[in-house]
Amino acid sequence: MPLMGSLHVGNSGLQTSQNALNTTAHNITNADTKGYVRQQTLLGDKKYNLLAIDASAVANKQTGLGVTYQEVRQVRDVFLDETYREENGRLSFYDTEYDSISEIETLLGEMDGASFGESINDLWVAVQELSKDPSSPVTQGLLMQRAYAFVTDAQSVYQGLCDYQDNLNNSIGNTVSEINDIGHKIWDLNEAIRKIENGGVEHANDLKDQRNMLLDDLSGYGKIDYRTDVMGNVLVNFEGHAFVTATRVNELATQIDETTGFRDLFWKDDASKTVTEDGTIHYEIENAKVFDIYQEISSAIDTDIGKLKAQVITRGDHRAIFTDSEGENYNKISNSIVMTAQAEFDKLIHSVVNAVNGVLKDAFEAGDGKYMADENGNALQIFNRKVSAVDTAEDPTKTETLFTVQNLVINEDLMQIPTKLGFVKPDGSVDYETVDKLKKMFEEANYTLNPTASTMLNINSFYAAFVSDIANIGSVVKNVRDNEQLTVDSTENARQQIIGVSTDEELSNMIRYQNAYNASSRYINVINEMLEHLLTSLT
Repeated sequence: MPLMGSLHVGNSGLQTSQNALNTTAHNITNADTKGYVRQQTLLGDKKYNLLAIDASAVANKQTGLGVTYQEVRQVRDVFLDETYREENGRLSFYDTEYDSISEIETLLGEMDGASFGESINDLWVAVQELSKDPSSPVTQGLLMQRAYAFVTDAQSVYQGLCDYQDNLNNSIGNTVSEINDIGHKIWDLNEAIRKIENGGVEHANDLKDQRNMLLDDLSGYGKIDYRTDVMGNVLVNFEGHAFVTATRVNELATQIDETTGFRDLFWKDDASKTVTEDGTIHYEIENAKVFDIYQEISSAIDTDIGKLKAQVITRGDHRAIFTDSEGENYNKISNSIVMTAQAEFDKLIHSVVNAVNGVLKDAFEAGDGKYMADENGNALQIFNRKVSAVDTAEDPTKTETLFTVQNLVINEDLMQIPTKLGFVKPDGSVDYETVDKLKKMFEEANYTLNPTASTMLNINSFYAAFVSDIANIGSVVKNVRDNEQLTVDSTENARQQIIGVSTDEELSNMIRYQNAYNASSRYINVINEMLEHLLTSLT
């Protein structure tokens, strides 16, 4: 090779060694940067000059033209990335569920000393005191006071469940905004990366790090699938639906349901819309829904992934009452811990109210309407309904006729004058029989917690079983969440071993590339000396 050409070989060594040193320095600088993936320098041979072809030789006669800075690549493990993102989504799902269960346990107050169980027990104690002297104004007044406290406390607990439902409802709106924001950021990064890499010269590795961090974040909100197209765009599916495409972001959206007041979640581009005269946009979302909240939740079929799904399922789609804890209705709410708690709690209250009122009504009917009657000639009842008339029978198709927690009030006349209960028959005898029935009402096992439970319960044990069921679910969810946390942590540790920067390794690379740079420099000096000697000799 001519000496002048040999200078080019040495120059290529200087350039590639300098670029490799820059990459190594970049790695060391970003060793503690969140989401940074170490970059690896790949060097390759330049094309060779073919001098002669010799079929009898081992190889042709050729000379090298130097080294080239072939590629700077990110060191990632695709399998670990996918595993981390799937398990991160599952962790977020169970973390959200466990937070909800903890909130319900706080509302019940079992761990704080002042629990709703005390209200039931106080009512039971009042009935026991009444049985000692049914005609006493003191015991009758105590019964009404405890009944009033029972209703007030029950409504406080149920309202707390409803308030938490509303908080989840608001959180869903915030979560949707966060997901859409991530989608737009990924799309913007696709644009920026494509502009840099389309020339085939540079690699936008730092921007790819940001994009991968966004994919990690998005995985916590729901199940994602993604691929890279020929143009370098990362295309993302969210819950099986195209989310980030090459041309746009298909946004999630919410719309307030006029009946429940809850946010309905849907894909904005899939919903047809109508514009009212006042400019309000209404979407028809039946065919654009994101989730089926009634589907089976299972890790085997990957339906337990994502914070957003957990929020929607936990919130449910309406305020549950005791009718939801019966038959097929229970299957529809069983995925939602909040709705399940509402339904079973309302069933407890409904059972107590109907049992107490039923005993008094039986006494009224046994007395031919002359005993235990109010001023209108109806059966005297301790518990009434806010909306429906007192003598209206419960109709499951008409919520206002039901003895639900929200529709429950105490009999104001009895609160003001508890002695109207009397418990003294028309013949002047004290009615111990009716009070004994009230006691048996608390003691007889006539109830089940829900259709899946086979154990018969009395009023006193119903609440204990209800709390125990919540605690058992919480324990199961906590164990799953803790196991998922271990899985996510171990996967992330394995991932960091590959993508993380080792300063010791980078310093070794720095010494290697520095030595290569010095060697190229020495090579150029030798060629320079040879040229100088040649020119001097010729002159």
